[in-house]
Amino acid sequence: MAVKIRLQRHGKKNFAFFHIVVADSRSPRDGSFIEQIGSYNPNTNPATIVLDSDKALAWLNVGAQPTLTAKRILSYEGVLLRKHLQGGVAKGALTQEQADAKFAAWKAQRDEKINAKVSGLKMDAVEKAKAAKAAEAKVNEARAEAIAKKKAEQEEAARKAAEEAAAETTEPAAEAEAPAEEA
Repeated sequence: MAVKIRLQRHGKKNFAFFHIVVADSRSPRDGSFIEQIGSYNPNTNPATIVLDSDKALAWLNVGAQPTLTAKRILSYEGVLLRKHLQGGVAKGALTQEQADAKFAAWKAQRDEKINAKVSGLKMDAVEKAKAAKAAEAKVNEARAEAIAKKKAEQEEAARKAAEEAAAETTEPAAEAEAPAEEA
């Protein structure tokens, strides 16, 4: 029986998440499986991976073959590195303590990269919020200027209308007095 480590799709349309399972290669993608060893959620940034690395390593050691995506996930989590280091220990190229030290150093470096990405995403979100607030303030300022200009035009129009009305009321009286003086 050929055993594969692969992903099993769950979730709704356009919002999938995956279980990482060990299954017979002949079974359907979402069908029966031997053991579930983790989950993978690509909808978060960075993607959320929960993996029992000891089980995954045990399955790799007995001959389970990961699919391409599962292999990338196992590599990202350091399972393939641990398998490689165990091979070196078995051959006598290094001791278990040296292998553990190398893995711990790699893990620390990877965790640092992940933390840097998370903090970078947070900083980008803060900068985007500041830029959006500045753009909104600019739009509000332009609207306030437009309202002030419109109000000034209305006041000017009202003042001109009042002057014309005052001029019309004084002109007929002046015209009426002028003929009377001639007479």
